[in-house]
Amino acid sequence: LHSLSDRFFRGKIYTWTGPVLIAVNPFQRLPLYETKILEAYRRDGLLKAQGLGSVGEKELEPHVFAIADRSYRQMMTEQRKSQAILISGESGAGKTETTKIVMLYLTTLGAGSTATESPEGGSGEVAELSIMEKVLQSNPVLEAFGNARTLRNDNSSRFGKFIELGFSRAGHLLGAKVQTYLLEKVRLAFHAAGERNYHIFYQLLRGAKDDEHAKYEFHEGITGGLDLPNFFHYTGQGGAPHLREFTDESGLEYTLKAMRRLGWKEELIDQVLKLIAGILHLGQIQFDLVDKEGNDCSAVASEKILGYSAKLLGVDTEMMKVALTEKAVVVRGQEIRSGLPPDKAADARDALSKTIYGALFLWVVDQVNESIGWENDSDVRSSCGVLDIFGFECFAVNSFEQLCINFTNEALQQQFNQFIFKLEQAEYEAEAINWAFIEFPDNQDCLDTIQAPKIGVLAMLDDECRLPKGSDRNFAKRMFDQYVPGKLTASENTRFHASNIQKAKSIFCIRHFAGLVAYSAETSFLEKNKDEIPLTAQKLFETAPSQLIKDSFEVQKRENLGRAAAESSKKGGKPAKSKTVG
Repeated sequence: LHSLSDRFFRGKIYTWTGPVLIAVNPFQRLPLYETKILEAYRRDGLLKAQGLGSVGEKELEPHVFAIADRSYRQMMTEQRKSQAILISGESGAGKTETTKIVMLYLTTLGAGSTATESPEGGSGEVAELSIMEKVLQSNPVLEAFGNARTLRNDNSSRFGKFIELGFSRAGHLLGAKVQTYLLEKVRLAFHAAGERNYHIFYQLLRGAKDDEHAKYEFHEGITGGLDLPNFFHYTGQGGAPHLREFTDESGLEYTLKAMRRLGWKEELIDQVLKLIAGILHLGQIQFDLVDKEGNDCSAVASEKILGYSAKLLGVDTEMMKVALTEKAVVVRGQEIRSGLPPDKAADARDALSKTIYGALFLWVVDQVNESIGWENDSDVRSSCGVLDIFGFECFAVNSFEQLCINFTNEALQQQFNQFIFKLEQAEYEAEAINWAFIEFPDNQDCLDTIQAPKIGVLAMLDDECRLPKGSDRNFAKRMFDQYVPGKLTASENTRFHASNIQKAKSIFCIRHFAGLVAYSAETSFLEKNKDEIPLTAQKLFETAPSQLIKDSFEVQKRENLGRAAAESSKKGGKPAKSKTVG
């Protein structure tokens, strides 16, 4: 820690610890990534790969370029072993920017002697881009739909991604593929004070020209003096703050430019933006309480707002009303419908919004992959993957998303401990340094608490999801009975905790490597784990006039079936009846 602090205050934000590079975010732009610096690391890596080293010259400083170069050179050895670069850290540590820097370096090396063509043709049309340019242009699109402002970070990635760069035998970049994980769909319906929803909403609201407002049904006269982002429910909860480094107006221009460079047609871009506007109007729908045969049911308060949303989303108005105000279940092959009270209808509205946006995001990733992917798998001799995931999270209220994120980081921490400590101790022995064996912490018991078959947290969650009357409260009770029965407040391995007050509130705690985190089970753990599309929403999508809605829904179904099949093959059983995230 002293070394990190000393180097940081001397303007050196990178430090080696064995083969791992530690970066301390300076929260300012530094001149560390200029072309001349990139060239210096490229030359140094080339010389070392040829066994020449940097004789007579000073060793280059630790740098993220050095990590990317080492990965590329190892990939290009005779064995042609594919590589992976893991970028992790807490929120605001600089993971997103580091990923972009790594991508820039690898695509530059992979571009070889291929010249980058001008992105604009003489007639103003988008000219054909090089593979390198296309891969780099995917970032603005993914960030617009998957990044948001948090309290720590103006451009926080709210999803995990693995970007695989494919290279030929000669080391030339052939293309890339993007896989995404755990989009934070809950942000769509709720975000805290000072935070924002996804960038694309604010870009459209603040960046759309006045003559486009009518197309998106953005009518200034109904906002009561508020600017549009503060008027809409889905964008105004956090106060709709502006970003510090760039405006939403310029952000929209940047996003649209990237879409066009990836080959998206103007008609398709228009459909995507209309869908975004439709989701915003969907969030404005309110419900009145009505009595139907003695039952509390709902009626849409404003048919006009419902019409705006349905038109922009490209779905049938009446079917959308049904999806918002009724619940459908199939019992013994027969569909049974029941009305929803206003509070449940509001939940159905938010669930529908999250489903539509989640499907759209997967469709966007699919379109990006079509633009940047390689043509023939047989041409790819090796690849270099870049994994950018969430850092450890602990909020005032923690739900299923935080459990998944922290479980992933727990597994990575174990890998890091074993990798680093063993390598460092081997180096001490090789250099004949007098040292005492270091007992480093083992977190296998924490991993077992979460992932163990039958008695692990995720296994019990899956079991509860399979029950017809399973509930979040029953899920919590299962865990308490297993780990802290009776008056106990801590498990035998001390990883699972719950006080009597917490038990009454269905709150359980797990002691992770980074600290104790309290999870609230009654925050739709079962619903999020099932990740199911309601029956009424399925019919809405399947019969939608909009091709974009249909295509997005198909991409989501394909993704769900793919993950269910992968889970089934791992267990060696029959295809899963229903997919669960856990």
